[in-house]
Amino acid sequence: MTDQTTDLKKTPLHALHLELGGKMVPFAGYEMPVQYPAGVLREHLHTREKAGLFDVSHMGQRFLIGPAHNVTAAALETFTPGDFQSLGIGRIRYTLLLNANGGIVDDLMVTRTPEDGKLGIIVNASRKEVDDDFIRRHLPNDVKLVTADDRALLALQGPMAEAVLARHCPQAKAMSFMAATAAIFDGMEISISRSGYTGEDGYEISVPAANAEKLARALLAESEVLPIGLGARDSLRLEAGLCLYGHDIDETTNPVEANLTFAIGKRRKMEKNFPDAEKIMDELFNGAIRLRIGIRPDGKAPAREGTEIADKSGRVVGRITSGGFGPSLNAPIAMGYVETKYAAVGTELDLMVRGKPNPARVAPMPFVPHRYKRGS
Repeated sequence: MTDQTTDLKKTPLHALHLELGGKMVPFAGYEMPVQYPAGVLREHLHTREKAGLFDVSHMGQRFLIGPAHNVTAAALETFTPGDFQSLGIGRIRYTLLLNANGGIVDDLMVTRTPEDGKLGIIVNASRKEVDDDFIRRHLPNDVKLVTADDRALLALQGPMAEAVLARHCPQAKAMSFMAATAAIFDGMEISISRSGYTGEDGYEISVPAANAEKLARALLAESEVLPIGLGARDSLRLEAGLCLYGHDIDETTNPVEANLTFAIGKRRKMEKNFPDAEKIMDELFNGAIRLRIGIRPDGKAPAREGTEIADKSGRVVGRITSGGFGPSLNAPIAMGYVETKYAAVGTELDLMVRGKPNPARVAPMPFVPHRYKRGS
């Protein structure tokens, strides 16, 4: 038999993960650390209290190249619901790739780069090839999608992230949430954005792959910083109420069902010129059949993905899409979809585990308050 691990890709920090004792697992075609010796629980709580360093180099860094910003922005708007023609230099927007039926092909971050005003895109690791093909098929001839596979991407997250990064890159301190800038880190050229996937204040740092390990070691040398694996990354994003592609959103869900309507720009709502806009806008104003909700199970037993959600009469009304233990709450938490009439906060439901109903209730999200640094 062929060893499947030999087919896995490695990020520029792979050797460092092994040196740090990372437990490596297959993820989205890469060999990635799920945890380090500290363990998932400590890594999670450390990120909430101090600062955690994540290797997210497996995600796709892309650029749209065209003759002018208005041309590339208009091209991107043909298959997303965001307003990118008004996106200012050094600003970021979250958006969704939509298929012809309004289904979510992927969720991604789009930046108007401070260096040259191009549109930079970060796509999910598991969807890189799908997204590249989808985007290229929908672009006009004068706009090209260019990959930046020669760069690494790191995320520094937590309430002490600003203080740590500012020691090496003073520009980081002045940034606000969803801002991006070109900067210098200990003499190295980098691009940084103030965003993240934990609900905490933090940054994502793009750096040439050759400099990735040097940058990571400099951050890990700071007393506030621990390396964080995929296990804590997942529990942190679940507490923050953030979607994981392929679980909470996919090509069968649209922005209204997923409670992601903030990604639809005001101008785009009026123009209704994004994929399946009429149906999506109808659901926005008149209600969708189902909605993504937060769930707090009673007791200590976690609700896992795929668990059926029933009303108090026993009728199945939905399904869990993400679930687990919330270390910050010392309690189980979950997300899922239910018929809209059961989506109100406080609604009592049952989670069906091995045929037995376990009481739960609809809870507001995020489960842990976001702590982004907003502009003044």
